[in-house]
Amino acid sequence: MSLVILGTLAFDAIETPYGKTDKIVGGAALYNALAAINYCPVNLISVIGDDFPKLTLNMLSEKQINLDGVEVKKGEKTFFWACKYHNDMNHRDTLQTDLNVLANFEPHVPSLYQQNQFLMLGNLMPSIQRTVILQYPKRPCFVAMDTMNFWIEHYYNDLIETLKLVDCLFLNDSEAKLLTQEVSLVAAAKKIMSLGPKYVIVKKGEHGAILFHKDFMFCAPAIPLELVFDPTGCGDTFAGGFMGYLAQQKELNKEVFKMALIQGTAAASYCIEKFGIERLTEINLSDIQSRVEALKEMTAF
Repeated sequence: MSLVILGTLAFDAIETPYGKTDKIVGGAALYNALAAINYCPVNLISVIGDDFPKLTLNMLSEKQINLDGVEVKKGEKTFFWACKYHNDMNHRDTLQTDLNVLANFEPHVPSLYQQNQFLMLGNLMPSIQRTVILQYPKRPCFVAMDTMNFWIEHYYNDLIETLKLVDCLFLNDSEAKLLTQEVSLVAAAKKIMSLGPKYVIVKKGEHGAILFHKDFMFCAPAIPLELVFDPTGCGDTFAGGFMGYLAQQKELNKEVFKMALIQGTAAASYCIEKFGIERLTEINLSDIQSRVEALKEMTAF
């Protein structure tokens, strides 16, 4: 089956202990899509200005990523975000955020997309995520969404309404605790599941990820790497790999979800090896599977 991805196509400016970039292409939807396309057809919903590079759009088209849902606003600028990472690359400072075309984004789901059974809602305002779900004449069989502390702190009620409509929530450990006011991740996950999602995936950066369901819990370690150049987009790459793997399965069961977590982890391990999307444009499914095998070797006992 195909996967529909809602999210940002953007410009990023990134500084880490290993160097810095000028404006480079980024955005959650871009990382999502480049991971997911290794597993299944991908259909994007986003908005860009006419300053977004045609070279990048051509690259996505060449990878068979459908851009029919990407709106181009002439005479306007693409969303821009700048950040600086510290020596502990789990923490960063946002230096600049220019919403530009994102300020008045009203996503439209093309009729062709509405036949797709898997939907990934990238990190956007909860009301925007909700409008996409509601445009489907028949609800997709599996809907996942990402969120962040800004929406939790400033759009809590809106977020709660959107959570009622999704099957899976991606967030990091501090966001899970912020959303639920719980100290324990297990207690936080249970509370989130009571709000609607059947699955909660807590991203823990260099410490991997945990999948929660009412009947089971599964942990995936991150792959240890000697150099971590740029963690930007790793969580989005992880989610893209996870959802891409799910979308190609004939049925969804416990073992499939566990493997999806591993596939997402393996895909994300490549993202951090170079700045931006560069490394993701160089790899294929065979490369990802080699990291899956490495994870098996690391964790078998």
